[in-house]
Amino acid sequence: MSRVLQPEPGMEIYDPTCGSGGLLVKCEIAMEESAKGKKRTVAPLKLFGQEFTPETWAMANMNMIIHDMEGQIEIGDTFKNPKFRNRQGKLRTFDRVVANPMWNQDWFTEADYDNDELDRFPAGAGFPGKSSADWGWVQHIHASMNATGRAAVVLDTGAASRGSGNAGTNKEKTVRQWFVDHDLIESVLYLPENLFYNTTAPGIVLFLNKAKPQARKGKVLLVNASQVFEKGDPKNFIPEASIQRIADNLIGWTEAEKLSRIVEHAELKKNDYNISPSRYIHTSDAETYRPIAEIVEELAVIEAEARATDRVLKEILERLGV
Repeated sequence: MSRVLQPEPGMEIYDPTCGSGGLLVKCEIAMEESAKGKKRTVAPLKLFGQEFTPETWAMANMNMIIHDMEGQIEIGDTFKNPKFRNRQGKLRTFDRVVANPMWNQDWFTEADYDNDELDRFPAGAGFPGKSSADWGWVQHIHASMNATGRAAVVLDTGAASRGSGNAGTNKEKTVRQWFVDHDLIESVLYLPENLFYNTTAPGIVLFLNKAKPQARKGKVLLVNASQVFEKGDPKNFIPEASIQRIADNLIGWTEAEKLSRIVEHAELKKNDYNISPSRYIHTSDAETYRPIAEIVEELAVIEAEARATDRVLKEILERLGV
């Protein structure tokens, strides 16, 4: 993520769910590695983060001190009360935003979105449904980007496809469509399974760009790296050479057989705004199947929507005395 975002000296980098500050540290390291060999001294990045858990917030501050980095870490609930504001009290914006929010948070209500006074949830997007706040976080991140800002956010794979192909409307798909139609999605990277310590499920990295180059407008680069890993104990990992290959692919926006494709918006629309790389790129000669975990999760969302519809129908029938 940090390599693809290519942070430059002196830039302001923000992580709204910073945990112990690992992604912020990675951005500084990536910038310093890129600047190696330059004759002049480069300015360090200005790092900003917010964390909800006090113990983890303390660790993030320690990380800034240990790595001798210029960081400001605030404590609190970013979703309900983001701490970084400008002089007018509006949301502060940054050059780069990185984040790995907890997936599928289900405790934010429609009122949390409606009561927002920071213009984070635009008309046509907004509330993505209660079962997952993934696209709520993406909207906060988008609102935190400046006019030329770029972002990378790790999400559950279901965030790329939930609701697509289903009969009727789906709030999460509606938000995803808003981001596609406004040409804010530059790339989507599908990760291998069993990389993360708190789940065996694969994830995606969504790359946003408020200033996409003209040649990339109306298109999205999809990268399916689901098979690019080595087995580890207990977790799989992506070798350094493969990380560099994936990063080069994303930076150069190049197509590679069984790895990446540039997809026109018209094709995404035809597929009901499914932006999952696994939908468009087959990684083997054999028939490709969607991950079981992704299917089970989508079924759970459909069942929840059906129950909600049943409740509404029952209330209407009761009012009618039926």
